[in-house]
Amino acid sequence: MARRWIVVPAAGGGTRFGSAKQYADLGGEPLLARTLARLACIEAEAIVVALAPDDERFAQVVAAREGVETLACGGATRAETVRNALHALAARCRDDDWILVHDAARCCVPRDALARLVDELGDDRVGGLLALPLADTLKRATTGEGAPRVARTEPRAGLWLAQTPQMFRYGLLRDAYASETSRDCTDDAQAVEALAAKGRCAMPRLVIGSAQNVKVTYPEDLALATAIIAVQERS
Repeated sequence: MARRWIVVPAAGGGTRFGSAKQYADLGGEPLLARTLARLACIEAEAIVVALAPDDERFAQVVAAREGVETLACGGATRAETVRNALHALAARCRDDDWILVHDAARCCVPRDALARLVDELGDDRVGGLLALPLADTLKRATTGEGAPRVARTEPRAGLWLAQTPQMFRYGLLRDAYASETSRDCTDDAQAVEALAAKGRCAMPRLVIGSAQNVKVTYPEDLALATAIIAVQERS
């Protein structure tokens, strides 16, 4: 029977946030601690947090948690961090095991969305991701000097906003990240899509996510995340 492993890339320095956002205070707890608590509802062999090699704050502000392991395998990019984590797990994972990769900054992912992802992909040979159909009007901007202007409106039919977790078979995800093209991938599905384009597998499945599954990117996003968590805890 396929087992589940959860990988949380948390090695970023927070360039857009201004600091290591995974340790930002969110209602009295570090953001990363909130994320790990949310993921604990998934039955998994381990939650593996991929940290920067020089990270000292995890031990100080998050500390040991049951079922949570840390790996000092972070790279310069998210893709490199995930690749390194997969390599570190090689001796423990079978090819048909599931790897769920979840961004540390998505601390509000609802538990029902996590359950839906696991349930709907349980028998899939490839895997997939939480995502939402694009509802807003999409504009492409001009490039060049000066303030950007609208170049054109893009059709939104068939477009989805990718979220995490993204859940794939270990062997497939390992092979996807072994490719040179994966270095520029911003999510795991993109790496798998490159394999699918070569006929190696089917394209990833899309599983309905949640509008509450926001990603904390800028400091002002903390207020929104705090409000969402407060509503979730009341209900």
